[in-house]
Amino acid sequence: MSGHSKWATIKHKKGAVDKARGKLFAKIARQLEVAARDGGGDPNSNATLRTVMLKAKAAQMTNDAIDRAVKRGTGEDEGGTYEAITYEGYAPGGVALLIDVLTDNRNRTGAEVRNIFSKLGGSMAEPGAVGWQFSRRGVVVVAGGDEDGVMLAALEAGADDVTSDGGGFRVTSDPSAVYDVRDALVSAGFEVESAESTMVASVSIEVTDTDDARKILRIVDALEDNDDVQDVYSNFDISDELMEAVGG
Repeated sequence: MSGHSKWATIKHKKGAVDKARGKLFAKIARQLEVAARDGGGDPNSNATLRTVMLKAKAAQMTNDAIDRAVKRGTGEDEGGTYEAITYEGYAPGGVALLIDVLTDNRNRTGAEVRNIFSKLGGSMAEPGAVGWQFSRRGVVVVAGGDEDGVMLAALEAGADDVTSDGGGFRVTSDPSAVYDVRDALVSAGFEVESAESTMVASVSIEVTDTDDARKILRIVDALEDNDDVQDVYSNFDISDELMEAVGG
């Protein structure tokens, strides 16, 4: 599991994800709105919208909230006008960060992201300097289970690969198949910790310095706390012990 994924799991255990549920729903609603605006409100003919709707349901967003966001995107209800931008940067230790935003004010968001990097010890990068290291994949994390059983259920549902990940398994697939793979694993009786369409780094950077680890996680947290930031992707790898220590 990537360092960023481990950090998200630790925050979940500490209750931070539950406290931020309202913020999460607001971000997903914005993604639904943009997907519906760009490709129409029918998930059967709009693959992007279908994927975001599955993400919303996985996060336990209500059908009414999903419908309202889609209607804002199609113009049936009044909504905002959002622009998709990807920022790139570096955290201490040469860790790469890719930041996806949806904003109604490019100048404001750009200044806020730049300020986070500047204040917390990171630096912005030129477009393309970081992005080439990442590719979009579907990733399902399974807690425990039998390897043969996980592999059989996952591959039959369209997964590409299954690898051991600590005490469980990491299943990768095409992004469009991630929720089908998750459902197949759940139906087969396996415990799924997470399932998402995400950007996966081709090479990870192992972080062993406590000060660097703390600074990296502070930058990630600050970026994710910004209302316009939809996703933060990174390539750091921090041991479970150090992650727990700096997450205190």
